[in-house]
Amino acid sequence: MNRGGKILIVAAMALVIGLPFVLQRERTAPLGAEDRVVVITPHTESIRQEFARGFEDWYQERTGRTVYVDYRVIGGTSEIGKFLASEYLNSFRNHWENDLGREWTRAVQAAFSDDDLVPDNSPEDDTVAEAARRAFLASDVSSGIDVFFGGGTYDFSVQARKGTLIDAGLLESHPGWFQETAPRGELPEAIPETLAGERYYDAEGRWYGAVLSSYGIIYNRDALRKLGIEKDPRQWADLADPRLFGQVAVCDPTKSGSMTQAFEMILQQQMQRLEAQGGSLAAGWRKGMRLIQLISANARYFTDTSQKPNIDVGMGDCAAGMSIDFYGRFQQENILERSGDDRFGFHTPKGGSTISVDPVGILRGAPHRETAQAFLEFVLSLEGQKLWNFDVGAPGGPEVYALRRPPIRPELYTEKWNHYRSDAGFNPYEASRDFTYHREWTGRLFSELRTLIRICFIDVRKELVAAWAAILEARAQGRAEAAEAAMAVFQNLERISYEAAQGPIDAALSGPRIEEVRLARELSGHFREQYLRAKAIAKGKQPVSTVAEPPPAS
Repeated sequence: MNRGGKILIVAAMALVIGLPFVLQRERTAPLGAEDRVVVITPHTESIRQEFARGFEDWYQERTGRTVYVDYRVIGGTSEIGKFLASEYLNSFRNHWENDLGREWTRAVQAAFSDDDLVPDNSPEDDTVAEAARRAFLASDVSSGIDVFFGGGTYDFSVQARKGTLIDAGLLESHPGWFQETAPRGELPEAIPETLAGERYYDAEGRWYGAVLSSYGIIYNRDALRKLGIEKDPRQWADLADPRLFGQVAVCDPTKSGSMTQAFEMILQQQMQRLEAQGGSLAAGWRKGMRLIQLISANARYFTDTSQKPNIDVGMGDCAAGMSIDFYGRFQQENILERSGDDRFGFHTPKGGSTISVDPVGILRGAPHRETAQAFLEFVLSLEGQKLWNFDVGAPGGPEVYALRRPPIRPELYTEKWNHYRSDAGFNPYEASRDFTYHREWTGRLFSELRTLIRICFIDVRKELVAAWAAILEARAQGRAEAAEAAMAVFQNLERISYEAAQGPIDAALSGPRIEEVRLARELSGHFREQYLRAKAIAKGKQPVSTVAEPPPAS
């Protein structure tokens, strides 16, 4: 091959490799923008573009200056958390060694962001760990990012406790925007601090709910009918329907805080139902985990990408799935607008989802602090809030995308604004009356829940799915006794009971990393063998009479 041909091949390869990175640059900084704000976010392109355009217009009108919203998109909230941890570690180490002239040790590294360390009023007798924590909280070390925009309250609460989020001052500058908890039975007049068990802003002003979120079921009516399912799914339990085997689209909860909270809603609903009937929380946890197990067994995949389930369900590649409301409503709007087809649906199960918030906050050491504060002020202002749910082209609404998300400002649910909203019939503050989130039941087990789903249902997915398929085959062949016996083994979840989750499992995941590795190896091995046993029983390769249940966790 001649030299010219080789050059063409290399050029073509470079184009193929580089094209995704070129396309990833969705916006270009306006020439000569006088100000800038750097925002890290898991939000979709539609939200990013509408809020960038809206803020740039709002900012120029108020300040007479141009501004550029410099988005950093690296993945979901889990990836953002890891990124921030790494950046603050490096930044604080530089501050500790070069500015303070102190030696960097493992103790300092472990302590500086440890929220359990609360320095007292006597720095003269600080231990090294206390000195590190005090120095970090007094510093202006930076991650290079100004604003964290979007995610869940869990992720923002973690960052606030670490000290990476700081007071943005909105509680003092705009007190009329906020109120304490609304009287029971009444709708709030301003953003409530807490509602139905959920926190809507941080009492110290380190984060503020920017928009409301719920969780629900996405489905494709055409795909459901082909499976013989005539009714649209209305409760989480509908996703365990055996006819949906291999047809449920689910996002990996270890990659998405929102999806972990959706699974938490399944647990909360079952725990609340059983408690109302005089049952125990432990029984509700067990029933909820069994439902999560069956949904996992029906899943076609556990994807790293939160938007993939909505795309696949929309195309009919999957019949149903789990989603946060804005992805579901946006896909519904998109399909209806493009084709006039109502095949795609989204539904929040009644009594099966909290109304929580996606927050926004300013990060410690924000390089453009004043602009960052202005960005938060815009997001919480009525001008910013209208973007979430106004129709495209409505006064103050989005220009290109109908975002289909419920704003947090209660004023926008009055008659004055209803005819501009995309979802005028939905008032999340009314809907919040159907469900009360009991944080004390499952909130502190949030990380444990996502880890248990990974270990017991995702890491051993091959064995899980094979066992469920064998049980369904036994049922179809009329071998009820074998199917029932296999199901008893399949759904024995005593090793991850409520008591175990709060005790030995929590202790292992809160301890040294080696303990988490040991737990993962032990539980994945246990459930792999359990699913293999269930499969053997269902296929008649192991007599039902010889089945022995594994002992409960200590």
